[in-house]
Amino acid sequence: MQEMIKATNLWFGYSEEKKSVLNGINFSAKKGEFIAVLGSNGCGKSTLAKHFNAILVPEKGQVEVCGMLTSEEDKLLDIRQKVGMVFQNPDNQIVATIVEEDVAFALENMGVEPAEIRRRIDEAMEKTGVYKFKNKAPHHLSGGQKQRVAIAGIIAMRPDCIVLDEPTAMLDPEGRRKVLKTIKSLNKDYGITVILITHYMDEAAQANRIVVMNKGNVVKEGTPKEIFSQVEMVKKLSLDVPQTSELAYEMTKLGYKMSTKAISIDECAQQLYDFLKG
Repeated sequence: MQEMIKATNLWFGYSEEKKSVLNGINFSAKKGEFIAVLGSNGCGKSTLAKHFNAILVPEKGQVEVCGMLTSEEDKLLDIRQKVGMVFQNPDNQIVATIVEEDVAFALENMGVEPAEIRRRIDEAMEKTGVYKFKNKAPHHLSGGQKQRVAIAGIIAMRPDCIVLDEPTAMLDPEGRRKVLKTIKSLNKDYGITVILITHYMDEAAQANRIVVMNKGNVVKEGTPKEIFSQVEMVKKLSLDVPQTSELAYEMTKLGYKMSTKAISIDECAQQLYDFLKG
């Protein structure tokens, strides 16, 4: 698969910090991947995410987006059209007083033709399930609805990759479910590369690959099954595991034979059924 983003020996620190936040990170994302990035608070995952569309640039090392270095200022617009960024609080991204005007905002600033803007914003609002709210004021929407409006504004720009920095952290369970459904659809149905920063293990379990960070370093990478089957390792990093993995782990400790690689509810239910049956 084509490589979308590549970070090589990436070092970065904030001026008020006495030490680096990122310590020689190596990271890659291929076209069409769905990657979840996990780590305890302060591990550097949000700082890493901001390097992917050049909000931040490396102190040492480099980040490439489709072969373009993020440190090259003349490539900044191209990079941000390739990689869109969605933050935790949608209110920080919504700038207009009407939903469809907000979705159109970036396109208007890019100088896209009016007819093309119309096509793109209608398509983006349909994809994210907010078309029915197009004439509403964003402040009348729920947190989950506003987050989907923010995502619509990004995908109207037709990016190849979307980086989402804890987009469901401020949402209720129903809002989380709908936003995650939107994210998965963009990845599966439209082939958009997704990099999701999250502290919800059930969200990470739906990714193709998980990257685990700790103290500014990437310490583990693998599929959800590979990562969450290592329950003790994950917990030592001050992280949770999906409830299904926790159940299998606790039953294994009691002497019952269950695989901690069964991370979906269906897989776990099948294991319990087989155990009780036999």
